[in-house]
Amino acid sequence: MDNENEMLEELKKIRAAVEKPPTPEPPKGLWKEFKDFLSSYKVLGLAVAFVLGLYLGDLVKALVADFIMPLLGLAIPHMSNLATYTVTVLKQTFGIGDFLIALITFIFVALVVFLIVKVAKRWKID
Repeated sequence: MDNENEMLEELKKIRAAVEKPPTPEPPKGLWKEFKDFLSSYKVLGLAVAFVLGLYLGDLVKALVADFIMPLLGLAIPHMSNLATYTVTVLKQTFGIGDFLIALITFIFVALVVFLIVKVAKRWKID
């Protein structure tokens, strides 16, 4: 009999855990609705992440333009100024230097973001 009571109590606990809590009433008033919108969609955190992402992109862009590109110019003698690099195909000249700089910058930005996400997961930051 004691075992049955324990089972019934355990089933009651499981039922209470599974039942959905009642939905809270929506806030009334424009200001309260606005604050609820900000908190439920985490708009402030999104705005902070956006601003930080912009400046992180600028930082990596400067790193690529001022440090990595000159290193590439030293390593590959024909590409001392990659921005003016052109390719001629069938008497047509294509300027691909700016594209290559943007591609290299994108790769480094993606690498930095990957490393930041990896560190955040390791530190259990959501």
